[in-house]
Amino acid sequence: MSKNDPHILGKESIGKLLLQYSIPAIIGMTITSIYNIIDSIFIGHGVGAMAIAGLAVSFPLMNLVVAFCTLVSAGGSTLASIRLGQKDMKGATEILSHTLMLCITNSFFFGILSFIFLDDILVFFGASADTLPYARSFMQVILLGTPITYTMIGLNNVMRATGYPKKAMITSMATVLSNIILAPIFIFHFEWGMRGAATATVISQLIGMVWVVSHFFKQDSTVHFEGKVWKMKRRIVGNIFAIGMSPFLMNVCACVIVIIINNSLQNHGGDMAIGAYARINYGNAAYCRLQLRSTEDRPGETDVETGNCFGGGYHQ
Repeated sequence: MSKNDPHILGKESIGKLLLQYSIPAIIGMTITSIYNIIDSIFIGHGVGAMAIAGLAVSFPLMNLVVAFCTLVSAGGSTLASIRLGQKDMKGATEILSHTLMLCITNSFFFGILSFIFLDDILVFFGASADTLPYARSFMQVILLGTPITYTMIGLNNVMRATGYPKKAMITSMATVLSNIILAPIFIFHFEWGMRGAATATVISQLIGMVWVVSHFFKQDSTVHFEGKVWKMKRRIVGNIFAIGMSPFLMNVCACVIVIIINNSLQNHGGDMAIGAYARINYGNAAYCRLQLRSTEDRPGETDVETGNCFGGGYHQ
């Protein structure tokens, strides 16, 4: 059997598939979670304690960035898996093209809108006069890089869904390792502060994006770019959004909770309380993400298997 047999999800045992898809995802998420802790250490030592509070205030907005990306990536990866289960290679290619175009469209819509109203958004999220400059400096760069972020995350999920879980793991590893190398250079050597940390993040995601996009330009990839990728069909767009709505709303709810906590801490403890909560939350988030990956899986792992089996008629 080919290592990247597009129909392997309908042939192998569920237990073997769970290991094949979950272990790379767990490794990738663990590395990402560890990086979040290390990145906060770089910012704390290189910029200051107030910068940690500013970073914490920006987290809900960063989560919203991911939420709007998940709206497309979760739906696109699941539909691609269903099409492969149906042995519809042309349909899977259409899903790939739609995922790319929707990621780019969403990124410009969300990025531009957030950039225009950035200060108001951050103040609503709990920023004070002291932490606002730090949060603004960080998020301005992040928002300018949303097309890169959305393309990388969206296509990486489709790459995993089309039979390349290890390649998807390498994307996470390359992005995190690049970030760990670049962040201290930009923060300590060039003294760019929060903009340096954000720039390191965007450049690292650019490296990941190039890796993922190059995969889909290869003709020997299970699914690859063909024809006019910018042409979209209303039915496919609706299906992608319908499937992605659930994880999107979950991310939005998580953002709302953090916003409420940030504002409560701002009113009753101040900026340092928000920063302290953020440091504790990094470790807690890492643990929770690891547990979710190993027990439930997220869209892109279990949904890939379920989608492929559904498309192949194995649910009947």
